[in-house]
Parts: sequence; C-alpha cells; structure tokens
Amino acid sequence: MPTNVREREAAMAVEISVNQLPDAAPLAVSWDEVASIFEAVLAHEQVERLCLVDVTVADDDAMADLNAQWRGVEGSTDVISVECERPDDPDLAPDEPCSLGDIALAPAFIAAQAPHFNNSPAQETRLLLIHGLLHLLGYDHMTDEDAAVMEPLEDALLAQVSGQPAISAPTTRHRHDPQVAAGAEPQGSPSQEGRVSP
Repeated sequence: MPTNVREREAAMAVEISVNQLPDAAPLAVSWDEVASIFEAVLAHEQVERLCLVDVTVADDDAMADLNAQWRGVEGSTDVISVECERPDDPDLAPDEPCSLGDIALAPAFIAAQAPHFNNSPAQETRLLLIHGLLHLLGYDHMTDEDAAVMEPLEDALLAQVSGQPAISAPTTRHRHDPQVAAGAEPQGSPSQEGRVSP
C-alpha cells in the first residue's frame, strides 16, 4: 500500500505513488527531486500525457526477493523496472493517464556501490532514477547497439538534472547474471539494472 502519493502540476505531469518498505533506508534525494528528475526525462522524451509511476524503496532482502521473482537471479541489486504501459499506446484515450510501471530501488545497495563509480549516493540515485524511467519508456541496454543509445542519454540527462558533469561508466549488460552468461535472455518482464564495476 503506498505511503505517499505525490502529484505535480506541470506541462509534463507525473504522479508518483511511493511505497517505502519498513526496513528500507531512505533515498539519498528528496521526493521533490525525484519528481523533477522524472519530469525532465518525460520532457526530453516529449511525453505530453500524465504519467503514473509506482516507486518502491526496498531493503536488500526485499530487493533480492524481487530480483529472484522477476529475473531468476539471486541476490540484491540497485534498481528494477517493471514496465506497464507506454505513453504512445494507441489503446489509451488522448486524455487518459499512462501507468508507466514500477521502479524498485534499494538505497543501501546504491550507497554501497556508489564509491565504485566515483559517485555520491545522491548522484548514483539520480542516475538510477533516470535509468529506471528510461526502461519504462522502452529503452534498453542488453545489446551494444541499444547501450550506445541509452547510456549517453543517461549521462546527458544526469548532467541536466544535477548540474554536474556526468561520470560516464557503462551500465551492465547483465553479463554477470548466470542466464545471460549462458546465452539466455533474462527471465520475467522487467528491465533491471545492477551495475558492476569495470
């Protein structure tokens, strides 16, 4: 059950439903900043309809459960995105909101990995929020070609929302996951991030 619902009136409106799990650390950025980040991504992608995004803030155990359930991968990770609808879905009425999907974040995991990428926990959180929302909008990075589109876009959006130059570090193609290493596609429908140090 969401603990907070936040709606912002803007040209690119986004409504965020927040589910902060009891044992989860807080995000390293404010919810106002989360909304601003989402609005910047939606504006860049020229999305003109209200978008609904569910954000779950989880501890490592809960994130490990989600990772196993959706991807068949053991262990926690930083972010998992589960797509629902796309803003350009022809089945949506012109004034109907779009339920983009769910983004789950593990703040403790993010804070622990941030130094490996020369990032602060806040900057790493910003990157993963952008990354998760881009997945909900249909971007992916499982192939080198897709990554060549998504990763520079993440860097540019991160620089825009943070006012700091992005530290370019490639996100994982999930080569460390057992099913990807064996040549199989990840299980389940969501996209998942889980960056690894170069």
